[in-house]
Amino acid sequence: MPGGGAAGSGGQGGAGGPGAGDAAPVDIIGPGGAGGAPPRDTAPPSDGGGGSARDGAGVDLPPITPGSGPMPPATWQEHWFEHNQLLSLHAYDEHVAIYVDGAVTRANIGWLLPFMSRLWQYTKNVYGAAGFGPDPRLYSIHHQGRYGGGHPSYYFDASHDGRNVSDCGPGPWTEGAFDMPSHEVAHVVESATNGAHGSPSFPIWRDSKWAEIYQYDVYLALGMEKDAQRLFSRFSSGVDDFPRAGTRWFRDWFHPIWRDHGGAQVLSRYFQLLAKHFSKRPDGKRFARDLNWGEFIHFWSGAAGKDLKELATKAFGWQTAWDAQLAKAKTDFPAIMY
Repeated sequence: MPGGGAAGSGGQGGAGGPGAGDAAPVDIIGPGGAGGAPPRDTAPPSDGGGGSARDGAGVDLPPITPGSGPMPPATWQEHWFEHNQLLSLHAYDEHVAIYVDGAVTRANIGWLLPFMSRLWQYTKNVYGAAGFGPDPRLYSIHHQGRYGGGHPSYYFDASHDGRNVSDCGPGPWTEGAFDMPSHEVAHVVESATNGAHGSPSFPIWRDSKWAEIYQYDVYLALGMEKDAQRLFSRFSSGVDDFPRAGTRWFRDWFHPIWRDHGGAQVLSRYFQLLAKHFSKRPDGKRFARDLNWGEFIHFWSGAAGKDLKELATKAFGWQTAWDAQLAKAKTDFPAIMY
């Protein structure tokens, strides 16, 4: 889709509605575009992208130690949506468990554990390991020849047995097919970090827009310069029709914030501020509602430490209703300072 996320990524809201409710986004991966609720798993696979899993040095992470940590279950029976495969544990370490269905070509997937482990290690380092629930692992599921898309799930959701999940198909999973699983992990970040449950921002940025800056940042951090440049070129040229026609989310909003206000740390601060200050249900974990545009700009301004109204106007235009929303956000959430 224009301005889409990972190679061939689009998406939809989760069951019960995306955002602050019980189920945050459930994805499709394909050219379907943002907004609305297209069917799950109906689109073509990621185009991969073809870089090495580590072109350059990147951040300093501990070496991958296959087989470290408690052994996950040897098999896992799917019981969600139309998925009904008996999955097999292919590889694991203390950070990630890789599960595959019987059709996946095992000879092609040696790259999955090191890539997913480094991605999840970096994600926990940036966004806070303690905030992703009691299980330190990400469970990365891969299908071949079925389920033409991907979806995430979260540790607070019983549908996937209380695990943080990236579930992707239809392959093939040759090295370079980084974008679909990393896109799904972006949803885990927006929906399950800092001990908060749900994504109140999802109705505003919809699918792919947040994932774009997450993926770009991760690939740079992991030393995957060619893949980061590939994403930068595609995302910078992408155009969306929300909140107005001609919007360039990555070029005019997310990348300038990332570039000018602290890189990964400004992204992390946004979710920290939401988790600490935005409205929650009585359980103190689930967000009570979704953000409006004024609140969205207020919280991002707090993360950046700078009033971003001018940047928002350039990126999105400015709607009259947002003035009152922004003024009320400043009143309702005075601890957000900039």
